[in-house]
Amino acid sequence: MSVPPQASGPPTGQDCSADRIGRFATIWSRAIFPATATSLTRAEFEQHLLPLAHRLSEALHALPFDAAPAQRIGADLVALHCTDPDALSRTLGVVDSYLVLYCAAGDELTPEEARAHCSRLQHALAAGFSQALRERTLAEQEAIARSALSARSAAEQALHATEARFRAVFEGAAIGIGIADLDGNVLELNDTLQRMFGGFGQSLRSRNVSEWVHPEDAPHVWGLYGELVRGERDHYRVEKPYYRSDGTVLWTNLTVSLLRDPEGVPQYQLALMEDTTERRLLNLRLRYEATHDALTGLPNRTLFFERLDKVLATGDGMRFGLCYLDLDGFKSINDSLGHSAGDRLLVEIADRLQSCATAPGEMVARLGGDEFVALTTGRDTEREVGELASRILSVLSSPIRLDGRELTVRGSIGIVEGPTGERTAAEVLRSADITMYRAKAAGGNRYEIADAEADARAITRHGLTMALPAALERGEFFIEYQPLVHLGDGSVHGAEALVRWSHPQHGVLGPDRFIPLAEHTGLIVPLGRWVLEESVRQARFWEQQHPAHTDGGPLRINVNLSPTQLHHPGLVADTVAVLERSGLSPGALCLEVTESALIGADDDLLKPLRQLAEMGIDIALDDFGTGYSNLANLRRLPVSVLKLDRSFTQGMQQHPADPVDLKIVEGIVSLAHSLELAVTVEGVETGAQADQLRELGCDTAQGWYYARPGAPDRIHSLLLADAV
Repeated sequence: MSVPPQASGPPTGQDCSADRIGRFATIWSRAIFPATATSLTRAEFEQHLLPLAHRLSEALHALPFDAAPAQRIGADLVALHCTDPDALSRTLGVVDSYLVLYCAAGDELTPEEARAHCSRLQHALAAGFSQALRERTLAEQEAIARSALSARSAAEQALHATEARFRAVFEGAAIGIGIADLDGNVLELNDTLQRMFGGFGQSLRSRNVSEWVHPEDAPHVWGLYGELVRGERDHYRVEKPYYRSDGTVLWTNLTVSLLRDPEGVPQYQLALMEDTTERRLLNLRLRYEATHDALTGLPNRTLFFERLDKVLATGDGMRFGLCYLDLDGFKSINDSLGHSAGDRLLVEIADRLQSCATAPGEMVARLGGDEFVALTTGRDTEREVGELASRILSVLSSPIRLDGRELTVRGSIGIVEGPTGERTAAEVLRSADITMYRAKAAGGNRYEIADAEADARAITRHGLTMALPAALERGEFFIEYQPLVHLGDGSVHGAEALVRWSHPQHGVLGPDRFIPLAEHTGLIVPLGRWVLEESVRQARFWEQQHPAHTDGGPLRINVNLSPTQLHHPGLVADTVAVLERSGLSPGALCLEVTESALIGADDDLLKPLRQLAEMGIDIALDDFGTGYSNLANLRRLPVSVLKLDRSFTQGMQQHPADPVDLKIVEGIVSLAHSLELAVTVEGVETGAQADQLRELGCDTAQGWYYARPGAPDRIHSLLLADAV
């Protein structure tokens, strides 16, 4: 942008302030007068600018500084009909070049402060100009609607002034305006509308409105148009696309109004068009970014759920099939090669998955991380979804070359298939997720098909997992005790503590239903501590109630320890604290550890057990015979009791007893006694079993033959019976 040169040099210090501002106003008027639509002479126009120049100068010097006056000056320029964008550009140029020069001489402002104030004034002036121009445009739209009918009326009494005003608004409007008769023949259109369509005004005037049909027209557009020309409605507003002369598409916000004569008879139709092409393109781009994965370019979770919701809402015998894929071992690739390599691997996998879902009704999406979904729809998805899953596993089987390495990727797939209209998208994804984990648990690199019963079991397990912490706080757990009996004389030797869960919905649950869940969540540590405290407290109560029993040794309480508890650093300290608080002697406590938990145990894991054993606490090796451990390892384990698994004694329930089982038990008992270990047998259910085990030298036993697990007072009754 160029600014007219001044006739003389900048004012000196002797020039008056008013003279300097006057010269600034002269330069300003010379710059923008050619771009101003006004009937004023340049001198008259300069007189209108002079007070604006004074206000700019005052704003420049104001302390504290405030740019708001410049915003009002921008609005005043619009009021002076300086609406051409070039007028704003030239104004900003004059302010930038001459405001500080003519209005800041001899001022207390530093040059840097003056330039900073000038820059902010320019921004405020431009903002005020734009706001006022926008408000004027809106006002023009209202003025057009009010004046259009009278401006086009053929009545003799039409005033020339009204026609002139209409013409000024019509030609100078920032939006496209067109007028057509009720048959759709274009009669008038302004320059803005011509530019929107490519500048061929004559070709537009020769056309009929009905020719502007576009394939993306909303279904109701032409219905609304028909109602308008028939006089059934006065206006309508829609978003409508048009073809330009060069074949590109123009998108508009279209408002069409019906113009009536003074008697109310429809005469013309008036169209107001706002060009929204750029805005629409931006919205489409934002929509794409919001619905597609930035890394792979695949549809993301949002778009997939939109598609799935739409599919599931259909009926008419349609079916769907969904494959939920999770990569096996992807975390190890990320950890070893880095996330950058992991990202490139995901991009390659996404490309391969897209090649598997190319048929109509199929799509692939990335849900996040290493989880993908593939969807197929149709009437034969029972067959198609299995084929789709097989294709996915097949393309994953080919090695992927990455940074000079060949990586083999495997995946686990959960399949859900069925008729549409029966389940929600969330229910389908949950079932697919559960099924995928079944495939992963079965070894991976395979697919499994959803099963309602398996889903129900998984949902129940999840519900129990979520309820565990609150259950412990609410006191929903309780302990039953099963007596341990001396096989020699049948007296009660002790009891094993068995925890139960009194669930509000599912009733009483055995440990097999919730102990693995507690292990998985880490809640086993506080739960195990509670069981130990309650069991030791109960054992101390029995000891106090039956002091005579201690003559043959203390009544022993057996408490189970989980693998997670074994690894907990506070095991020894917690156990010691519980015994000290209760007053129970260490010799009355036996901690049971499963054989599988100690297979391959190193010295670090055995150290806390050795510390507990040195205190006098018995350590029992539970479920012995099921862990395939090396019998030689018994010598290095700090155990004092072997608990034979019930599988060894089941053959003794029949008569005659299985000779193989007899030999195995006899050998284990002999080995245990040679290592000075006591032997306890689980699962004794008949007298014949008890007799056989006593003859084989077993020390103690427990099972339904003696008593089922029960309340603490049941042990109390048995102890009373022993005393009698």
